[in-house]
Amino acid sequence: MAEHLRDLWDFADPAGSEQRFRDVAATAPEPERAHALTQVARALGLQERYDEGHAVLDALSPGDAESRVRLALERGRLLRSADEDVASRTFFEQASHEAQRAGLDELAVDALHMVALVVEPADRLDAHYRALAWAKAADDPAARDWDASILNNIGMAYADAGDHGGALAAFEDALEARLRIGDPARTRVARWMVAWSLRQLGVVDLAREMQLELKAELDAIGETDPHVDEELDLLG
Repeated sequence: MAEHLRDLWDFADPAGSEQRFRDVAATAPEPERAHALTQVARALGLQERYDEGHAVLDALSPGDAESRVRLALERGRLLRSADEDVASRTFFEQASHEAQRAGLDELAVDALHMVALVVEPADRLDAHYRALAWAKAADDPAARDWDASILNNIGMAYADAGDHGGALAAFEDALEARLRIGDPARTRVARWMVAWSLRQLGVVDLAREMQLELKAELDAIGETDPHVDEELDLLG
């Protein structure tokens, strides 16, 4: 069911995703119905319809561990999207603890990665690395594949602290993870992050070369990326 839910997501189209999850929930037995409705709430949050999202979650009475984890996780995401980080942390930590107890590795890593986004800035890198350790130790391939996103977050944390050497190392590791996973669009983003870090470090020739390669690939598939264009302008 978890894989099926992932397949229904199009984060660029949360309204369309919402409708697909509602369609699943309309015919699915429990607990699959509850799982789908938690994703309805998430899709509503991405549309900034926070009250509606909370109402969907309020109507659930989860009887199984996965449903409880998903409810807490999406409650936390709704709160974080509404800039209520302190309140969201409680739900992310609840989700991570229950997921770990139930052996739900992918959800545990997801929850830990969300915890790391809302802790105090001074604690953020340690929290990211805890999430990464869980991902690397997991038996579930879907849980292990969280390493790419977490490494990107680690890179951003280093960059925010002005440590662009540390950021580059993390972004390079994230790129390796993306190449392993095999999603071309997300791999291009990971390549962009490496090139961005190189520019920050003054390695402009290699940064320009990488951005030009991205530009050529995007042209070949009829797509554009303003971030690539912006970097090329900066690189001259």
